[in-house]
Amino acid sequence: MSDTSVAGKPCILCVAITGSVPTKENNPAVPITVSEQVESTHEAFEAGAAIAHCHVRNDDQTPSSDPDRFAALKEGLEKHCPGMIVQFSTGGRSGAGQARGGMLPLRPDMASLSVGSNNFPTRVYENPPDLVDWLASEMRSYEVTPEVEAFDLSHILQAIRLHQAGKLYGRLYVQFVMGVKNAMPADREVFDFYVKIMQERAPDALWCAAGIGANQVVVNEWAIAAGGHTRAGLEDNVRLDKDTLAPSNAALIARAAEICARYERPVATVAEARDLLGLRSA
Repeated sequence: MSDTSVAGKPCILCVAITGSVPTKENNPAVPITVSEQVESTHEAFEAGAAIAHCHVRNDDQTPSSDPDRFAALKEGLEKHCPGMIVQFSTGGRSGAGQARGGMLPLRPDMASLSVGSNNFPTRVYENPPDLVDWLASEMRSYEVTPEVEAFDLSHILQAIRLHQAGKLYGRLYVQFVMGVKNAMPADREVFDFYVKIMQERAPDALWCAAGIGANQVVVNEWAIAAGGHTRAGLEDNVRLDKDTLAPSNAALIARAAEICARYERPVATVAEARDLLGLRSA
C-alpha cells in the first residue's frame, strides 16, 4: 500500500559504486579500475541512478585520493552517463588532511562532506573542525554542493548550523548513514527522529539515507516510504541477501527502484535530480 503523501514525489537514487573497503575478494563485481567503474556506473545509470558517489583505488585495490584518477573517472562518467550527477568522496579512508580535498578543483557537481568525528569498525573516523571548515571552503570556491554524511545526530545539527552560517555551498543535502559498526545502527525510531529534525529545523533542505550491509534494503525502504531519497551500491553492501552476492551495482539500484514503484514514487531523472538539488545543468 502506497503512502498518498509521498506518491508521485520523485526519488533520487544514488549509486555508491566502489567505496574504500570492499575488494574483488569480497565480490568480483566491485569495480576497481576507472574503466570498470565507468562500465558499472553506466549500468546503474540505466537502472535509474541519478548520482554516482565516487571513490578511486590504486591498482592493488587500496584506497586512493589521486586527483588524476578522479579526473579520468569524471571524464568517463560524463561521456558515458550524460547528465549524471558526479559526486566525489572526500572521506577519510582514502586520504589524510587536505589530500582528502585534492580533487575538488576538478569541480564535480557534488562531494561528500563529513562534519564530525565518530567511531568506525576498527578506528576513529576523524573529521576535525579545521579540516571540515577547509573542505567546506574549497567546495564553496569551486561551486561544489556538499552531500553531508551524517553518522550521528550531532552531524545533522552541525550541518544545519553550517548551512545557516553560509559555510556550505548550495542547497543543504544531508544523508543519514545507518548501520556502520560502532556508529549509528539502523534504528527505526532514530531514523524517524532524524526525519523530524530535518523537517522542523531545515524545511527547505533535502535528505537521503543509506544503510550498510543487510541494512541497505531496509533503509532504502524507510527513506522511500518517508519521502526522502536513498543510496544503494557495492560500497555499502556486496550482497542481495545473506546467500547471494550482488551481481552488479545496477542490481542494487534496480531493487531500490522496485521499492519506489511500490510506493508510487517515480525514480528521478538526472534533470529532475539536478533541479531538486539546485545544481547547474549538465
